[in-house]
Amino acid sequence: MFGQNKAIPKFCDLRGRVAMVTGAAKGMGEADSIKLAQAGAKVVLADIDVAGCQQTAEKIKRIRGDSLVVKCDTSSKAEVDRAVAEAIKKFGKIDVLVNNAGIFPFESFLQMSEESFMKVINVNLKGYFLMAQACAREMQKNQPNEKGQRGSIINIASIAAIIGFSGLVHYCGSKGGVIAMSKAMALELAPLGIRVNNIAPGVIDTPGTRSMDMDEKSREAMVSMVPLKRWGKPEEIANAVLFLASDESSYMTGSTIIIDGGWVIV
Repeated sequence: MFGQNKAIPKFCDLRGRVAMVTGAAKGMGEADSIKLAQAGAKVVLADIDVAGCQQTAEKIKRIRGDSLVVKCDTSSKAEVDRAVAEAIKKFGKIDVLVNNAGIFPFESFLQMSEESFMKVINVNLKGYFLMAQACAREMQKNQPNEKGQRGSIINIASIAAIIGFSGLVHYCGSKGGVIAMSKAMALELAPLGIRVNNIAPGVIDTPGTRSMDMDEKSREAMVSMVPLKRWGKPEEIANAVLFLASDESSYMTGSTIIIDGGWVIV
């Protein structure tokens, strides 16, 4: 999936930078982490799944990259603060944050419990807030580059923030909140030289989406909604993450990049 020992292109060169990725054990988080490492970044792999992160770290090692595995439940301020402290202790700074950790348990709105609703909000929205705040506090200490920038925060939202999905009221609400919150964060952090942008993926072929309780007919119906007639690949999201992490996107903040095969234009 990922080539070894590739020469780092001048475009999107992240050598000398440190990136933290949440939900780095598998799926999009794994792909993002490896893509950032390929571009020269040192990567902090944060997840509740330590074993999965260690596998990601091994893949980064094979391409001669450097990483750190930290156990982190992003819905816990104590764990977020500890993970960021470990990153600073190991690498001295944080330049890039990819807020990717998320959950999407399907549940009928009328049967949805308050506990279930709050669990999704705590991971998908509160977790992004906690991690972004902790990392931004460190980013503001960085020396600004020639464009006065000190860091880049990339929040993985979803097209669920734009269109509704049955059985995912809590998830759609959390992702809508991510986009709105990111705009406000972008305004406050711009004077500090910290950019905040979103990526809104459509249906991406990950372990999480493959585990959804759907029969083949339902999967085909979902694909039929996508003009490009396929699910996306994690690497296609990682390409956008790399762009937003790099100086190539230096005039972007408060923006949302939709990567969904054209679903929302239908």
